[in-house]
Amino acid sequence: MHHHPWQDTSRPVEERAADLLSRMTLEEKLAQLSSVWPGSEADGDDVAPLQHEVSETVDLDALLPHGLGQLTRPFGTAPVEPSEGMRALAAFQAKVAAANRFGIPALAHEECLTGFTAWQATIFPTPLAWGATFDPALVREMAAAIGASMRSVGIHQGLSPVLDVVRDPRWGRTEESIGEDPYLVATLATAYVAGLESTGIVSTLKHFAGYSASRGARNHGPVSIGPRELADVILPPFEMALREGGARSVMHAYNDVDGVPAAAHTELLTDLLRDAWGFDGTVVSDYFGVSFLELAHHVADSPARAAALALAAGVDVELPGLRCYGEPLLKAVRSGEVPESLVDRAALRVLRQKCELGLLDPDWSAEAPAASADRVDLDPPAMRALARRVAEESVVLLDNSRGVLPLHPTARIAVVGPYADERAAMLGCYTFPRHVGVEHPELPVGVEIPTLLDALGAELPGAALTDAPADADIVIAVLGDRSGLFGRGTSGEGCDAEDLTLPDGQAAFLDALLESTDKPVVLVLLTGRPYALGRWEGRLAAVVQAFFPGEEGGPAVAGVLTGRVNPSGRLPVSVPRGAGGQPWTYLVPPLGLKGDASSIDPTPLYPFGHGLSYTSFAWEAAACGADAVPTDGSAEVRVTVRNTGERAGTEVVQLYLHDPVARVARPVTQLVGYARVALEPGQAAEVVFDFHADLASYTVRPGERIVEPGAVELRLAASSADVRHTVPLTLTGPERTVGFDRRMTCGAEVRVLQP
Repeated sequence: MHHHPWQDTSRPVEERAADLLSRMTLEEKLAQLSSVWPGSEADGDDVAPLQHEVSETVDLDALLPHGLGQLTRPFGTAPVEPSEGMRALAAFQAKVAAANRFGIPALAHEECLTGFTAWQATIFPTPLAWGATFDPALVREMAAAIGASMRSVGIHQGLSPVLDVVRDPRWGRTEESIGEDPYLVATLATAYVAGLESTGIVSTLKHFAGYSASRGARNHGPVSIGPRELADVILPPFEMALREGGARSVMHAYNDVDGVPAAAHTELLTDLLRDAWGFDGTVVSDYFGVSFLELAHHVADSPARAAALALAAGVDVELPGLRCYGEPLLKAVRSGEVPESLVDRAALRVLRQKCELGLLDPDWSAEAPAASADRVDLDPPAMRALARRVAEESVVLLDNSRGVLPLHPTARIAVVGPYADERAAMLGCYTFPRHVGVEHPELPVGVEIPTLLDALGAELPGAALTDAPADADIVIAVLGDRSGLFGRGTSGEGCDAEDLTLPDGQAAFLDALLESTDKPVVLVLLTGRPYALGRWEGRLAAVVQAFFPGEEGGPAVAGVLTGRVNPSGRLPVSVPRGAGGQPWTYLVPPLGLKGDASSIDPTPLYPFGHGLSYTSFAWEAAACGADAVPTDGSAEVRVTVRNTGERAGTEVVQLYLHDPVARVARPVTQLVGYARVALEPGQAAEVVFDFHADLASYTVRPGERIVEPGAVELRLAASSADVRHTVPLTLTGPERTVGFDRRMTCGAEVRVLQP
């Protein structure tokens, strides 16, 4: 029997949340918009911007009787053994629920960009590596596994994925992004969201919006982006992840957009996100983002004013601690400066989400699902195997012009370079060892991470491995990045680059190596961004690129080098020829390409979508099901791919759109579909794309997106620059205006043909 409607699980969520809200005092409502971060006041380097300058000690005894909205990173702040962490979280939740008169627990969130960011949890490849897989199904499977592990120990919300489209890879957070193409980012991020949400974990899209387009690729830098670029490049991944992935939370970005900070951007957080797109979940602040309205952007002169701006714009929850939405906001509401209706609006969204998660149910228990287990294993064999699969699919063979790969099983191999025997080379800045573990050098890493040297030894027991090139048949040079935070690495949050020269003197190392030996040199890159490689064009025997491939990255890269793995990764970002030819992505109009108007040639050394295989493929019988379709119609585009080599392999068929004449300057070519095609030797498959005219839409002015009649060209390609077949298509009929309900994906079916 239920005493009040909000306790009745048979009633609609909206009704239950509204009933509970009506019974709350102002202090209790504000408490639901707050968060606490236990352990964040400890000495040491920041894991969030200005963490120790902005963090304030919270009096829990005073706060908890009113309730608590969120608990920040109970596993990801300091090393904690998983079973102990689960019990500590349950005890804290029981304390929170017992302290407030409604028995409402906190919503616990964690980072999960490369897996559950907890000690002893599986470390997956960084998102830039997801991009290299071109495999949404695998990314969804990975996210579901991550979500299940988080849910098992009592976590409710994951602060992932990052949907920022790379605009300039000098930006330190390039490693956290999926790639430079909005369609690739959108489809893979949506798959991640769907996987995470399928386990009951609330997925949080970040960073909304424009963060990756900062001037000079500087973290937190101002964004001077045009409305069309914002609408056509930056926003589509968020649209798709909300509509098709089912994300229930959004995190605002740190940057301003044309002078308006994202945390105070009503047009983005309310007019677009809520009113136009229909989002009804929660908007949470990026860490200290509300305070930054006062302390960094200087659009507020006090914590109260910062709270007023953020709340009015649509920020529901202040993370990671409580500085603005507590006492300052309470006083502002009581004085009449801030309408209580804005507090009600945000609190209702929070309560509705807690209701969806079962946190308002009478039978809610503080115990996590794994509470009955003798030991919580966050890195079981199945998770490691999945991490291996993602890593293997993400390795990109950029060049093998001399045919030195795969390595001979009995070769004499020199393995040299600063990252040949360094397990940190596998890890991005949001992995636990690089994010938190560096502050605890006395503790073991927590999971097994073979180095590339370890893995090569295991892969090639008959080979002779050495560090002396003079004694070798072939030289493997292993270079890369040190991930870190706020200048403590060469890649990662706050680790922006002045140019795209290999860091830490590694360019000079490679020059010296090439000058000192006449043996073929294979370059292996373990990085968080692409680096300029043009100075070594024609001098290297082969080039292999891996983007922070995680705990199983060593075996994955070794597998590609030895041939156990036939590489299928494709570049999610272009690799530049020169170190200073940025910002540049392949998404440029004609005047962005090489031309007589400038002495600079921005053509990349390796284009977006590029990647080689140890087998060969023939592309045949390209055709379109129609010569013309209406501006609201669709057509099937097909091509047959045949494995003409001697070993099994996977081709990645990419479909690009070329619009020769438009009302605004458009990209010369733009990805609109792709499919992975796995084939045995001699086997063929027909790839069929369902191309809808909506995929040719673009923004002509703010808020107006159209599909216009006229000729377009569909390009079946192995990369953005390697077009195998072109298919002309005419869009007929009236010009159409399209909106949030437009088709955003190009369906792809792979039909394996009988020999």
